[in-house]
Amino acid sequence: MLLWSERVLVALPQNHPLSERQTVYWTDLRGESVLLSHYDPGRELEDLLVSKLAAPEDRPEIKHHDVSRGIIKSLVSMKAGISLVLESDIGANFAGLVYRELRDGTGPSRLDYSAYWRSENASPALKAFLKMLSERYPSP
Repeated sequence: MLLWSERVLVALPQNHPLSERQTVYWTDLRGESVLLSHYDPGRELEDLLVSKLAAPEDRPEIKHHDVSRGIIKSLVSMKAGISLVLESDIGANFAGLVYRELRDGTGPSRLDYSAYWRSENASPALKAFLKMLSERYPSP
C-alpha cells in the first residue's frame, strides 16, 4: 500500500555553483562529494543515486558518516560536500544551506513510502492497523 511520496532534493552550501540553479539534474552531481548518513534514508538515497547514474564513472564520490542527518547538514554548511535529502527534511533551517529539486529527464525524483504485510497474517491488531491505513491513505 503506497502511503506517501516525497521529492528528493540536494542540499548545497549557499555559494555552491549549483545553488544558482532552480533545478539540479542527477548528471550535475558528477565530480561532487555526496555526504550520506548511515541512518535512514541514507541507504535508499544512495540506491536512488546509483540507479540514476548507472555508470560508475558518472557517479559522485559518496562519503558515508555514522552521524544524524542534522550533522550531515552541518557538514554541508561547512562546505565539506553536498547531500541528498527528502522534502520533509527542509523544515529545520541551517544557516548557509540551499535546497534544490533533483530531476531526471522525466521530472522530479521521488522516494515512495509503502506498507507491506503477509496475507496469511491473521492478527486482529494488523486488521485494525490496515483499516486505519486504508482510511488515512485511500487508494487513488
